[in-house]
Amino acid sequence: MEIKRFVIGFWQTNCYLLICQNELAIIDPGPGVKEVLNEIKKLKAKPKYIINTHYHLDHIFSNKIVKKETGAEILIHEAEKKFIKFLGFKPDRFLKDEDEIKIGNETLKVIHTPGHTKGGICLLGKDFIFTGDTLFKEGVPATHFPGGSEKDLKNSFKKLKKILIPEMIVYPGHDQMFKCTETFFGCLRL
Repeated sequence: MEIKRFVIGFWQTNCYLLICQNELAIIDPGPGVKEVLNEIKKLKAKPKYIINTHYHLDHIFSNKIVKKETGAEILIHEAEKKFIKFLGFKPDRFLKDEDEIKIGNETLKVIHTPGHTKGGICLLGKDFIFTGDTLFKEGVPATHFPGGSEKDLKNSFKKLKKILIPEMIVYPGHDQMFKCTETFFGCLRL
């Protein structure tokens, strides 16, 4: 299994490729995915899914172009339905908490983590997690956008605290990846 990170667009969004065996997933294709699409063409893996961790434009902007170029299915949490009506793409499947997404022999478990948005999700692998804008190494995600809630975010942090383990690698929606540490767990609160 391999994870490739691309920092794209004005908002410096992390777009990830998860490659396993002969399949791959594209996570959060924001604006400016030319480099991502070029990399996909070089790889000998079939694009299977486009997975959005939440509905904000900096994470879904290029869904349509990536789908057109790759044929991959678009997945987003069902709680984002009302927010994506006017965003110009139609998901192939809506996700819910604890769904499993298979890419090659890797399984990502969907963890519903509302707070930044109603349908925010994290994607849990064996020893890593993609957290979108739910969790960063430093700072707390904004909750003032439509569908955001500080109370929901606190509950999502409690949920993640039970799931995350020391040395797990966290791939956030912005900024650098990091490893969970004891110090980090102490800060996982509002």
